[in-house]
Amino acid sequence: MVIRSATERDAAAVAELVVQLGYPLTAEGAAQRIREIGNDEALFTAVVDNKVVGLIQVSRMTGLEHEPRAEIRALVVDEKQRGGGIGKALVEKAEAWARERGLPMMRVRSNVKRERMRIFYERNGYAVIKTQNVFEKNL
Repeated sequence: MVIRSATERDAAAVAELVVQLGYPLTAEGAAQRIREIGNDEALFTAVVDNKVVGLIQVSRMTGLEHEPRAEIRALVVDEKQRGGGIGKALVEKAEAWARERGLPMMRVRSNVKRERMRIFYERNGYAVIKTQNVFEKNL
């Protein structure tokens, strides 16, 4: 397995993985989002046998209420590849990215219905610190 930065050539595979995560996304939409990734974030892919089988997006987060930190924005491993260490390797890559930028903490948000993810993150040293409501408004 190789973990590398995503490129626009990965757009179709990225879209497929995001759909597995439960969010609609086309290859064209994925290509646009990959192009928009800035200096304060990264999108890494896990590649096995020349096929993208996982991804992680990590961002630097700043705010008045907390010190700068990193946050995992998305993590998904292909359904056929889960349980083989790919997710752990992607998280380790994101943590290394954060350390290289002097960020002392990693945060991740996961829907409470994703019980397997809760177990995964706790097994990898993360602790639940709160639950919250999320509000949204179309503009």
